[in-house]
Amino acid sequence: LLSPVLKSAVSFTCRKFSMGQISQQGKVPDMAEVRNRLREIVGASTNWQDHQQVLAERASLSQYLAPSQDQLPAKRMKDSMIEAHLPLGSQPALREKYLNSHNSDLDCLEVLICYSHTWNEELQRSPLSIVTALVDKIDMRQNIIYPDCDIKCTGHVTWVGKTSIEATMHMSQYQDGAYTDVLDATFVMVARDPENKRAAFVNPLKPEGPEEEAIFHQGEVNKTRRVELSTASLLKVAPTAEERTLVHNLFLNTLDTRRVSFRGRILPPNSVWMEDAKFKGLEICHPEERNIFNRIFGGFLMRKAYELGRANACAFAGCRPTVVAVDDILFRKPVEIGSLLLLSSQVCYTEGMYVQVRVHSEVLDPLTRQHNTTNVFHFTFHLEKDVPAVVPQSYGESMLYLDGKRHFDGTMRNHC
Repeated sequence: LLSPVLKSAVSFTCRKFSMGQISQQGKVPDMAEVRNRLREIVGASTNWQDHQQVLAERASLSQYLAPSQDQLPAKRMKDSMIEAHLPLGSQPALREKYLNSHNSDLDCLEVLICYSHTWNEELQRSPLSIVTALVDKIDMRQNIIYPDCDIKCTGHVTWVGKTSIEATMHMSQYQDGAYTDVLDATFVMVARDPENKRAAFVNPLKPEGPEEEAIFHQGEVNKTRRVELSTASLLKVAPTAEERTLVHNLFLNTLDTRRVSFRGRILPPNSVWMEDAKFKGLEICHPEERNIFNRIFGGFLMRKAYELGRANACAFAGCRPTVVAVDDILFRKPVEIGSLLLLSSQVCYTEGMYVQVRVHSEVLDPLTRQHNTTNVFHFTFHLEKDVPAVVPQSYGESMLYLDGKRHFDGTMRNHC
């Protein structure tokens, strides 16, 4: 269901530099032209062999970085506003290309929004390297995305820190004479220097009017929530008293009452051991999946994680799952071209007709045999029937269970 915003031939119009310079009168630009414009902005090359030369040329742009945020002009929300159209209904010939394309992703839209916010018209190239730090959330507002109806995406910057930018995008689809909401997505991007080695300052954001003030305030709330979630992570602190009671009750429900032993474990009815609810996958990261900085596209990683997580949910429940939400995807480390990407999917929590899936991705260095985590993905799926309960056995699995429940409860609160 995420694929319509990840595919090619997206057409754009906007208020600022980016679209105006790639559009021709009477011609709607496709996604390839948008990617080319992004390459022009950062001075990237489409040729992998030119990568080192491009890096050397970008290093000279460091002189244009602002020494502080105070020296950058404030921007308005409308300065970064972008509207994008995917004309699947009005251009039937586009559908085959759309179904077969794997080269573009939501990152392109979000990155372009952020470059619109930080663009300096006096420069031909931007000294900033803007990369995805976090997919805060993607909430599905409609279960079905039709392959033969036009799609519209709109987005703009909603909050700005010193070196980070929050951008929100809304997607709708034209049906029965009107556009209806399909999904909302919130990304957090970070600005780096031209060589992508250290943080760089970005233009402050100046809200105009009560509505924009409320949007900006929500961005502050989102930031606070992210800090609180990180502080309360089960990788850092113990579970709450309520969560400890839940874990102990799960343990008691699996004890064999015929044996006076803590080791005698039995599976409750209509349940599955967590150990038996996982999938694994391997991807070799080829150059065609690279972004404008010659790293692997974040959208490619998201798609592969989504596909594995969806397959996991489908096999677990025995029916077709529908994605409800994607949240808290932190890009911990860039993935280099040629990397061996290991994906591990785990059904970590279930409730009624819902399944919470966690996908962990890591890069394996075949020479040193070292594993480095790159991402952790969280997906909430809705099924067509009630699903079995997933039951942890070890303490580590119990923490996965609680973490999954936290993400599921957060998703349900957003959809209430």
